Amino acid sequence: MKKTYDVIIIGSGGAGMIAAITARKQGKKVLLLEKLPTLGAKLKATGGGKCNLTNTLSSEDFMKSFGKNGRFMSTAINMLNKDDLREFFLSIGVQTDTKDGFRIFPVTHNSSTIIKALEAELNRLEVEILCDTKVERLLFDGESITGVQTQNEKFNSSNVIVATGGLGFPMLGANGDGYEFAKELGHKVTDLYPAMLPIYVKETWVANCTADTIAKAIIRVDLKKAKKLKAVGDLIFTSKGLRGPVILDFSREITPLLEQYEQVPLLINMVKGKNEDEVLQHIKKQTALNPDANVVEIVSTLLPTSVSKELCLIVGAILDKKFKDQSGQVRNDLVKIIVNTPFTVTESIGFKKAMITRGGVTLKEIDPNTMQSKLIKGLYFCGEVMDLDGPCGGYNLQWSFSSGNLAGHLL
Repeated sequence: MKKTYDVIIIGSGGAGMIAAITARKQGKKVLLLEKLPTLGAKLKATGGGKCNLTNTLSSEDFMKSFGKNGRFMSTAINMLNKDDLREFFLSIGVQTDTKDGFRIFPVTHNSSTIIKALEAELNRLEVEILCDTKVERLLFDGESITGVQTQNEKFNSSNVIVATGGLGFPMLGANGDGYEFAKELGHKVTDLYPAMLPIYVKETWVANCTADTIAKAIIRVDLKKAKKLKAVGDLIFTSKGLRGPVILDFSREITPLLEQYEQVPLLINMVKGKNEDEVLQHIKKQTALNPDANVVEIVSTLLPTSVSKELCLIVGAILDKKFKDQSGQVRNDLVKIIVNTPFTVTESIGFKKAMITRGGVTLKEIDPNTMQSKLIKGLYFCGEVMDLDGPCGGYNLQWSFSSGNLAGHLL
């Protein structure tokens, strides 16, 4: 005899668990299916294991941060905004805080706190949970969902919520099965790219600067067709490339270009937006204040010493000589490279370390007021499986919770 449920949820990330909780609170008989042995595997890795739940932006500014598709989120965010989310977690025993005035974490700064609380709430509500259970396909009669087929059995339901996430961190269960479910039922899935990840660059000198962070770096793509692409934030050097919040955010723009051009040239202003004239005036002022200082010492009033040394070497400056004693060409080149430091992106780490997937089930085929498919009755989507991703800083997890909550209402 087949088991029948009011709703079946596939995937136990933030979106899937809150969808199950919401649906159960509506009095629905709920089945939550997870192919891994435990719940919330990718959620455990969120925010470096600290679980950046959301942030303090207003709902309007929050949605704007997602770009042109941000308005799609209106109903979901209005139903469960940042304050509602904090109140929900408090109701299940999780206190939150915001030490930097922007990002909101559980006070423990430990994602296990969130997973344990959600799992306890699922159990309290008597949601049926099956782990180690992989869904092979969705069942439908041509117009409506009728259930799911797992490896071993069929489960009946007139409502299925796909909360399978994206392609990032495949070792945590991400394999894109949600996209396949959608395509099999006639949905369009956009091109998929890894996002929110470090990048590799051709310039080997970055390996000598790994201890340094550049605050408020301004990154631009040095391609005619991508001149408008720009990001501002903290930059960190790695042994083979670049990372830090600004790179994690901007990587969603770089990875599609890498596929198109193989290499992507960047120009990075590491001096808080100063132009060439401002940098030259700063150098002259510092030289007057420190007449015996060599060129590296002078440039180090603008940038970390390790970076200053590398830029001086690139333009052929003689390190133990003063700035004014360098050739005119070297002085000009040094000012230029300080203002616009060139980098060449050669590759990204790819989906194996991508926190987010850019792309997904096209939003045109999903009702933003319910998260239900416009093509198949009873089919719902939430979280990262949809074509909507935001920057680093609690945006994507808030969206997962909000969209999962909306889907769980089965409006």
